[in-house]
Amino acid sequence: MAVPDTSSLSPGDPIAEVRVPAEFSPLAATGKAAFDAKCAACHGANATGLEGSAPPLVHKIYEPSHHSDEAFFLAVQNGVRAHHWRFGNMPPVDGLTRGDVKGIVAYVRELQRENGIN
Repeated sequence: MAVPDTSSLSPGDPIAEVRVPAEFSPLAATGKAAFDAKCAACHGANATGLEGSAPPLVHKIYEPSHHSDEAFFLAVQNGVRAHHWRFGNMPPVDGLTRGDVKGIVAYVRELQRENGIN
């Protein structure tokens, strides 16, 4: 899976165009609040990614068959060594419970499905 060419973007620009579902499930709505509080500063509003900060989570690389839900739990708990993108390593994220991350995963998966990533 190839990462997109972002050479024409300026730092802080969204990397992906993301369609947002008309409505989220209750779990995903709770997850959106947690995502907005803990993840959006780097991964962008609605997980678009931000040039120079972090990749979009609404991208084929993060489809469930390649990055399972458990991969998100582990990323939050342990951080992630850079392996697909050039943004560097992701540090662990403090202040999120497993329940919070379950909601975040539901939110990201619903965004992905709305954008044809299953």
